[in-house]
Amino acid sequence: MPESGKPGRGASSGLSLWRLASLGFDLAAAVGGFTLIGWFADRHWDKYPRFTVIGAVLGLIGGMYNLIRQSLIATRETARGGDDGDSGTGEGRGK
Repeated sequence: MPESGKPGRGASSGLSLWRLASLGFDLAAAVGGFTLIGWFADRHWDKYPRFTVIGAVLGLIGGMYNLIRQSLIATRETARGGDDGDSGTGEGRGK
């Protein structure tokens, strides 16, 4: 029996934590990926550091947009009483 007195929360809570933890990796991947693309463009057109900075800014904007969007979704799921677990069946949507 779980010590918290809430049976069944362990599995879905763990999935939610991993989903939220991946948001930081998504942000870093967006910034790093776009910066790398900008760096390659700079090398190709010899325009240092113009495209590297543009790539970093675009990656930051896109990564932050995704981070905020996913955080709001997770907050709404928590407020309505739990995580769907995102099983892919579409259950629990449209309530």
